[in-house]
Amino acid sequence: MLKGGLRLIKETISSINPSERFAAQYILDNPEKMVRMTVSELAEASGSSQSAIIRLCKSLGLKGYQDLKLRVAGDLQNSSTGEEYQEISPKSDIRTIISSVSNNNIYSINETLNILDPVKIEEAVYLIENAKRIDFYGTGASQLVAQDAQHKFMRINKACTAYSDTHLQLTSAVTLTENDVAVAFSHSGETIQVIECIKAAKENGAKTIGITRYGANTIGHLVDVHIETLSTESDIRSAATSSRIVQLNIVDILYIAVVGHNYHQSLTQLNKSRLAIDNCYRLKRKKHIYNSYGGNDDKSI
Repeated sequence: MLKGGLRLIKETISSINPSERFAAQYILDNPEKMVRMTVSELAEASGSSQSAIIRLCKSLGLKGYQDLKLRVAGDLQNSSTGEEYQEISPKSDIRTIISSVSNNNIYSINETLNILDPVKIEEAVYLIENAKRIDFYGTGASQLVAQDAQHKFMRINKACTAYSDTHLQLTSAVTLTENDVAVAFSHSGETIQVIECIKAAKENGAKTIGITRYGANTIGHLVDVHIETLSTESDIRSAATSSRIVQLNIVDILYIAVVGHNYHQSLTQLNKSRLAIDNCYRLKRKKHIYNSYGGNDDKSI
C-alpha cells in the first residue's frame, strides 16, 4: 500500500504557496476526513480552491489527488504502531540519549521503507551494474556516505571515485561519458556543489542517480533516478545523524543487490581484496614482533 502522504506534506509545507498551504494544513489537521473528500469538498472545507489542490499535488511530486488520498490513507493504517520520532533535549541523561538516538535512526529507516520505490532501486542497480565508472558526490555528512559507497563498490572491482574536494568532484564530473554513472548524496537535494557536479555529468552524457529527502528538490528533478529518503529534522541537527544512517542503508541495499546479481564474480573479487588486506596485516605484525625482539626495521621482512 502507498504511504508517506502526510510526511511529504510536512516536508514541503513551508515552501509551497499560501493557497496550497491552506489545503495542506487542513489535510495535516484532518487526515481522516480528507480521505473521504472529493477535490471540491476539500477546497470548500479548507478555504482553498480546486486548482490550488491540483497544484499542491504537483508540488508534492504526485500523480494527482487520488494518489495523495491513497498515500494519506496508507499513513492512517500505519499510525497504530506507536513508533514516533523522539526529540533530544540538552538535559537528557545518557540512557535517554542512547535510547533516543538509536530509536530515531530505526524510525527514519522504517519511515523510508514505507515510501521507498523498488522500481527506482532496480533502475539504480541496473545503471551501477553496467557503469564503466562511477562518481559518488557529497559534502559534509553526505561525503562520508559517498566514501562508504566507494569502499564497497571498489571491493567488487567497480571503478569509482568519491573525492572529498569539491573541485576534484567537479573535475571528475566533466570527464564522465555515456558509459558512466554519477551518484549524488544530499539530504536537502539543494547542495550547490553537488548540483553542479550532476549538471556537468549530464552534459557529458552520464546517467545520474540522486539520493535525497522525500519530495520535490533540485537534484531530484535533475537526475535520471531519484531515490527518496525520510529523516526527521531536529533543532540540534540530529538529522545529520539520522539522514546519514538512512543514506548508508540505501548504499547497502544497492551494494547487496549488485553483488547478488553478480554473485560468483563479486565473491571472487571480495576474496581477493580480503586476502590482500589480511596479508598486509600479517606482514605488519611480523615486522612488529621482529622489532620488539631487537631486530632491525628491515623493509624486506
